[in-house]
Amino acid sequence: MNCCGQLRARAVLDAEAQSGTVAVPRPAYGTVVFEYTGRTGMAVMGPVTRATYRFDGFGARVSVDGRDGVALATVRALRRV
Repeated sequence: MNCCGQLRARAVLDAEAQSGTVAVPRPAYGTVVFEYTGRTGMAVMGPVTRATYRFDGFGARVSVDGRDGVALATVRALRRV
């Protein structure tokens, strides 16, 4: 035997499923700053966001989307600040 609370919860879920829209919170990844240690300029494309990050020369610092940060950390000429 179901209580009325369970029936209400099921009705809400059914209504969301029928409307096709369900609010899903997006995780906050923030930004990460990288510094370029190479001699010339370099551009790197983030594998997740597909954004292009341009480093103009030695010491250039660029804010990178946190989702791309893990991959950019593997680039030898970049140092996380």
